[in-house]
Amino acid sequence: MSMTPANGNSAGAKAFSRHIEYITVTVAGQLLGLAIDRVHDVFVASEITSVPLASPEIAGLLNLRGRVVTAISLRKRLHLPDPEASERRMAVGLEYHGEAYGLLVDEVGEVLKLDPEGLQPNPVHMDPRWASLSEGVYQLHDRLLIILDVESVLKFDTQLAA
Repeated sequence: MSMTPANGNSAGAKAFSRHIEYITVTVAGQLLGLAIDRVHDVFVASEITSVPLASPEIAGLLNLRGRVVTAISLRKRLHLPDPEASERRMAVGLEYHGEAYGLLVDEVGEVLKLDPEGLQPNPVHMDPRWASLSEGVYQLHDRLLIILDVESVLKFDTQLAA
């Protein structure tokens, strides 16, 4: 499956250097992108400990090489149905205000280098809950890539009611 931009732009080295790298992930069949400079790890999320009375988006806590990481269900954050039972959950490790988070995803894909000029605004028909978490979209040859705003995805944690 080719994941190059729809315009097929094969720019020279000078233009290529200004591209932004995104790691792609899939959640409930949706292709999402995260700026690679925000990603610290990609790992298998195992042995997640639930947190009583936590927001539904918080899947729990896990130990990643001796560090406590808050596991966030990207499905819940995007208001998608729970996954069918799977043997393996992948996570993308991020930092936000000095805290470690793992975004639980269905699959981790490839890293794409995309021209920032190709980033389009969110479609007007996009669910407002999704639009509030997205920086925009790229039209790839075979699908739409929604670019997640990492800070918006994670900042809900600071807005929880006591």
